[in-house]
Amino acid sequence: MPIKKVHTDQKYIEALLNNNSFVIREIYSRFVPKVVNFICNNSGNTEKAEDVIQEVLITLYKQAKEKGLQLTCPFDAYFFLLCKRKWLNELKKNKNVQVTILNDEVSKHEGLEELVLETSVFEQKNELFESTLQSLGKACKDLLKVCFSLKSMEEVAKKLSISYAYARKKKSQCIGQLTKLIKANPKYKEIKNNS
Repeated sequence: MPIKKVHTDQKYIEALLNNNSFVIREIYSRFVPKVVNFICNNSGNTEKAEDVIQEVLITLYKQAKEKGLQLTCPFDAYFFLLCKRKWLNELKKNKNVQVTILNDEVSKHEGLEELVLETSVFEQKNELFESTLQSLGKACKDLLKVCFSLKSMEEVAKKLSISYAYARKKKSQCIGQLTKLIKANPKYKEIKNNS
């Protein structure tokens, strides 16, 4: 399988990752108006568009940080298609809403669909994980949140004022419970089929 070349627009992903306000402002001035226009023309408003844009930018940041997102197509096409799909999914939830699909050039970029699918699956996995984590009992939820934020179990035990052995045992039990709940969720199978 050929190695895909990283697009020069990778600078926008790097800007999000490094909180480069100059380049982030460029994202807002160059790419956001097209998204706002699309959403406003399809049963939305500026506020809804801003929510979609913010959610997509957060997803891109998380994917870059956790998975090393490498852009293989123009940022404009990728960003617009992610926002468009997110908005269309919102509209699907509210049936009987009129949608105007413009014949865009965005889907003609090589690797775009694959990259968008990868990001969608990443976002679905994160949403499933977060919602399942919230459904755990308070003790497990608190322990796991501390475990995710600290590097060692010694630090976790100290922060929670519990023994190291108990922290390790409880973490193992909580991870087991979390994994079981995730796998029992119908969304898990759907996400697995999409990956």
